[in-house]
Amino acid sequence: MAGIRVLGKEYRMKFAQLLVMAVLMAGVVLGQAEPDAAGGDWPNWRGPNYDGISRETGWSVWPPTGAEILWRASVGTGFSSLTISQNRLYTMGNTSDTDTIYCLDAGTGQPLWEHSYPSALQANLYEGGPNATPTVAGPYVYTLGKHGDVFCLDKASGKVIWQRNVKKETDAKANDWGFAGSPLVYEDMVIVNVGTAGTALNKTDGAILWTTGKEPAGYTSAVPYSLNNQNCIAIVGGEAAYGLEAKTGKILWEFPWKTSYKINAADLIINQDLVFISSGYNKGCALFRIADNKPAAVWDNKEMRNQFSSSVLWQEHIYGFDGNTGKNVPLRCLELATGKEKWTQEVEGMGSLTASDGKLIYMTQAGELVIAAANPQGYEELGRAAVLSGKCWTVPVLAGGRIYARNAAGDVVCVNVKGKAEGGK
Repeated sequence: MAGIRVLGKEYRMKFAQLLVMAVLMAGVVLGQAEPDAAGGDWPNWRGPNYDGISRETGWSVWPPTGAEILWRASVGTGFSSLTISQNRLYTMGNTSDTDTIYCLDAGTGQPLWEHSYPSALQANLYEGGPNATPTVAGPYVYTLGKHGDVFCLDKASGKVIWQRNVKKETDAKANDWGFAGSPLVYEDMVIVNVGTAGTALNKTDGAILWTTGKEPAGYTSAVPYSLNNQNCIAIVGGEAAYGLEAKTGKILWEFPWKTSYKINAADLIINQDLVFISSGYNKGCALFRIADNKPAAVWDNKEMRNQFSSSVLWQEHIYGFDGNTGKNVPLRCLELATGKEKWTQEVEGMGSLTASDGKLIYMTQAGELVIAAANPQGYEELGRAAVLSGKCWTVPVLAGGRIYARNAAGDVVCVNVKGKAEGGK
């Protein structure tokens, strides 16, 4: 039976229900899908604006004496990131070929509920487990398992509202490492990266609304945007990036992007009429323009090769991890308009990052949490603390004056960055 460990104590909870069934245009703006971001919430993968940037200000880097760890917990093997909504944390992990969706108190790490279902670990050149992150929208939380299981749960209790296996229902081909795109809740739909360019389900009952084909999916999440007052999404499949009409799934444009092993894992970054795309395995990156639904390349190079962690765009500069080989992997800053490298800093192993208030927040593969200035003039480190061990590929999250991070084994840590110890210490 799955369990949660908090501050050294073991908490065992019954499965909520056992059911047989894991690794960033002229007039174009990012869309807002089911906002649920009151007071520092991070309700879905890449945050409320789907760009990997927290809008929190005034948070502080820990003092020289070290980072204050508020709590630790264990949630099973996987690479699901953390979702924070109304002081609750949601994530996923796998134990004994069983996936579990967890809900914890974000302030204390105490378990509130969990829901488990059979799902193979599928450790294929990595630890395996869930790849996608839960999405909170309204009173519900939506999840996608690596084998196509989609759940809608009551976010307060964990009660199952509906469940579907979208792979089976669409007859979509499997990819090598399992589905990884986190659910996008948009209008009345839940959009997942299953099939050629995604599939939409009715958010109320899970019925399939549209699907785009049966070819293997990419590992990215869909990003909403609007084009000439038309609601759209952008997504990366196995061999191309696509723009779709959200309501119907009609493909509006296609930008070919073939990579080794059909691995495209980093989300698209949309800025006005420009789209940034990046992939690993020495593929590189590109900027293209999508005016009139006809994508045209602006530049391309190999200065940024996002293996799995998406880059972030901050003040017209791209920050991200370039590549996946060697002991050290470059953290790099590029000028968005030209692709020109501004600076490079080597980091031990592959990393993942987010940004907030002019700062980069990143995890090294070895478990160090690092804060650096998001400044194109040069790399400036502001703080560093070893907070985890083991393999750390999952992107950290800032919400409510706390940074949350996890490793592949499922150890979760909460770090205080409010500037003073919680509880007035």
